[in-house]
This record gives sequence, structure tokens and C-alpha cells, in this order.
Amino acid sequence: MAKTETRMPRATETNYNVNPAKVNKQGGEAGIARVMAPRRGRATGRVTITEVATAANVSPMTVSRAIKSPELVQQKLRDRIATVIKKLGYVPNQAASTLASSKSRVIGVVVPSLTNAVFIDTLTGIRDCLGKAGYQFLIGESGYCPDKESELITTYMAHAPDGFLLTGIEQQESLRVRLATNNVPAVRMYDLSKNSNDLTVGFSQKKAGYSVARHFIERGYKRPAFLAAQLDPRSMKRREGFRKGLIEAGLNPNLEVLLAVPSTIELGAHLLDQILHQTPNCDAVFCCNDDLALGVLFECQRRGLSVPTQMAIIGFNDLPWAAQANPAITTIVTPRYDIGYIAAELLLKTLKGRAIEKSRIDLGFELAIRGST
Repeated sequence: MAKTETRMPRATETNYNVNPAKVNKQGGEAGIARVMAPRRGRATGRVTITEVATAANVSPMTVSRAIKSPELVQQKLRDRIATVIKKLGYVPNQAASTLASSKSRVIGVVVPSLTNAVFIDTLTGIRDCLGKAGYQFLIGESGYCPDKESELITTYMAHAPDGFLLTGIEQQESLRVRLATNNVPAVRMYDLSKNSNDLTVGFSQKKAGYSVARHFIERGYKRPAFLAAQLDPRSMKRREGFRKGLIEAGLNPNLEVLLAVPSTIELGAHLLDQILHQTPNCDAVFCCNDDLALGVLFECQRRGLSVPTQMAIIGFNDLPWAAQANPAITTIVTPRYDIGYIAAELLLKTLKGRAIEKSRIDLGFELAIRGST
């Protein structure tokens, strides 16, 4: 007599204790719970859209439509699918959705620092613009390091972002080639490129530095110095513009202290100490940011130097407390929020295939003249 072979279910199969077709007859959540008793053998352990469809007694297409275009599905059916999704803990597979639609609705954003209030304001602008359009964004911190920036962007590209918002225009050539090869658009913030193929939103860092030099000269200061930390490309462009203004006026452009270390208020005091050691009769300082400027102000007060009579101070970015210092600090006002918002708008236009009137959007800057000059 032939042996009867009992076939055991494979570990990779999903098995249910109850016929899913009976879900409506079994009633409500209790019926759904009885239907959904799978023994999972998948490597990921993730609930699939097929399981949701089986438990809700609909097709996977209907589940997908209920998630992506709920207005196309009857309310009663949507409610049933929603109950199953909640019960199973189903999370839509974004990677699969991206493959199907060629769109992830995710934007990669890379900024130099997540502790610097300057970039927090820019991220707020990006969030407000992208949020209205139904986009999410991945935030990366490069730490002012080009290699880390390239590494972050390469990592994010594995998630198939629709585009990137990047800080500055000095990305490595290999990275530019990779973005172009994969047809991933990028908008660059905080600087303006001469390359017509680049989409940039910001202002001229050189002109900002130049305007600071002209202000010192107009106020009669004879020995202005430049104090900088971090030494990122944008700070160095401010320096270039500042030097140009001094040279045009016949003043010494070489009074400066540059340190490639993170910027802090404490460092501002240290930099003033160094420049006064080198040039005791220095009568004005342009700090590459407001943190350094505040440190300089504190050090002047400790030394008994009158501001602005004996030492004038100008910062950069106009952080909220700059106007509240005593005396208030003269500084360059930068459109940080608008840079983020408008850069995101420009990227969305590109993704939608709309005509780009300007690839280079100059938002300008303002010199806020206060008590420190």
C-alpha cells in the first residue's frame, strides 16, 4: 500500500488559520483578528500589502489605492482597510512605491551644521515649502567637510531622492558627475554660481565682505582686521571682498587671524587677543560671524576698550541677540529663511518640469548699522 505523504508548510509560506473570504461574515475587528494569524517566515518579518488585502478581503490594488488615492475608494471600504492596517501594523514599502512611480517624494538636504542657528532657519524655510507640496526630506550634517558631504549624498542616493538641496557651490567634481549621471537635480544655497547650469539661491559673499570694508573706511577707521574661524569657502569669499575694499582705499589688507577650528564666542575673545598682540593699534575688526563678534565685544569690555571709539566691531548673519548686545552689534543681515524656502521652490519647479526663468537667484543682503560702529 502506497504511503500517504503529508506535506508540511514551508517556512517561507504564510499560513492562515481561517479562510480570509469569511472575514465579512465573522464580523468586525474580532473577525479580522481571527483571519490574521500568519506564521511569518520572511527574512524581513514585514507585513505585506498582500496580507492586508487578504485580511480585508480586497485586492492589493484596492489597498494601494486606498493609501495613495483615498478619494477613489468608498468610505466603508477605506474604513475596513484602515482597521486591518492598524491591526497588522502595516507600513507601506516606500522603496517599492518609488520603483513603481519613479518618484520618492523625498529630498536630500545637506548643511554644514545642525547646531548653527543660521542653518536651522534655512531648514525651517525648506520644511515649510516642501511640507505644503507633500514632500519629506532627509537632513545630513557635513561638518564643513567636502568628503563627508560626498559620502552623505552617496548614501542618500541609495534611497532614490527626487533631488538635493546643498550648501555652497564647491561640491567635488566626482559628486557633480554622479548627480548628473543619475539625473538627480540639485539646488545650491548660500552662494551664487557663474555656471549657468547650476541652480543657486543666495547672495554674493564677496560683495558682503566688500560692503563691510567700505563701511569701516567711511567711518574713518584706519587699521581694520579680519577674524575668522572654520574657514569654509563662504567665509573665505567674505575675506576676499573685505581685502578688495581695503586695497582700493590704500589700507593694509593683511591684518587678520584665521583659525580652522569651530567658531565659538570664546574663540572670538581669543582672536581679538591675537590680533592686538600682532597689531596693538588695530581699531576695527570684521568677524566672519556673530558668535565671534560677541566674543570680541566681551573681550573689549574686559580690557576696558571703548566700543566703537577705540574698537569697532562688525559681525555676520544678524543672529537674534546681535541687536540686543550692549552696544548692539553692526552686522550683515542674511535672508536665511528665504534661502531655504526659495531654494526648495526652485527644486520643486525643476522636478515638475516647469520653465526656470532664473537659474541664479540673488536674494541680496543688508548691512545693519548699530552701536558697535
